[in-house]
Amino acid sequence: LDLQLEISKSTLTSRQQSLELIRLQERQGTVSLLDVRQAEQLVYNAAQTIVDIERRTEQQENFLSFLLARNPGPIPRGRKLTEQPHDPIVPAGLPSALLQRRPDIQLQEARLIASNARIGVARAAFFPSISLTASGGAQSAALTDLFKGPAGVWSFFGSLTQPIFAGGRLSSGVKLAEAQQKEALVVYQQTIQQAFREVSDALVAYRRNREFREQQELLATSTRDALALSNQRYRGGAASYLEVLDSNTRTFAAALGLAQAQLNELLALVQIYNALGGGWQASDETGS
Repeated sequence: LDLQLEISKSTLTSRQQSLELIRLQERQGTVSLLDVRQAEQLVYNAAQTIVDIERRTEQQENFLSFLLARNPGPIPRGRKLTEQPHDPIVPAGLPSALLQRRPDIQLQEARLIASNARIGVARAAFFPSISLTASGGAQSAALTDLFKGPAGVWSFFGSLTQPIFAGGRLSSGVKLAEAQQKEALVVYQQTIQQAFREVSDALVAYRRNREFREQQELLATSTRDALALSNQRYRGGAASYLEVLDSNTRTFAAALGLAQAQLNELLALVQIYNALGGGWQASDETGS
């Protein structure tokens, strides 16, 4: 929002300057009153956008203040959106063992252990040991293959070569305990499947958002060039102010769209971080 507000204010200043010039030309009889009205529309549109962004900014600040147990008010700013440090590319070859740090998987493993399960056997049976990423931060073929079944059904089947639950402590007649063990195992498997799917979705989102941002940058550059050309044509009498109006509107929209695309790319990185259970730096527990 701060970046969008900065863009909008800069656009408003530029449009106000253009409006003053158009009004001067109208008084001199070189342009029509229609050109003035069209220039005014650009100014009013930018001013209206600023009011809306300021409203959303204040509401977001109030929400953040509530989360921080503070009274509603402005939130101190750090770095700008475009200055936020982040890894431009998700590294290739991320091991699936990273997902073992996820709180939901650790919770289900703890429940299995409480049910007298051999957690190492359960991991070997239900936790695929693969690379999650390929070059450029894309999801690996191995990760894609996990969901190649009908309607994206999980297609990994571990080889269960030894019993998961230790014997001797539970009587064969205690059906409730056995049912609880089976339930814990099913939930564990489903949790792993959900974790891998979230990683897959996050990697797809990041790659596509990055591609979208790159295209939006090209669009923003093109619209700025078109606006400069439209102004030249207008000053030279080769175009009406309607052409300038259209180019200005497109340039403003493209700049705001680029700010949103940059935000979406960063949010996609956050989504990957969350899906992996804490980024892609392996801890001592998971290994590298």
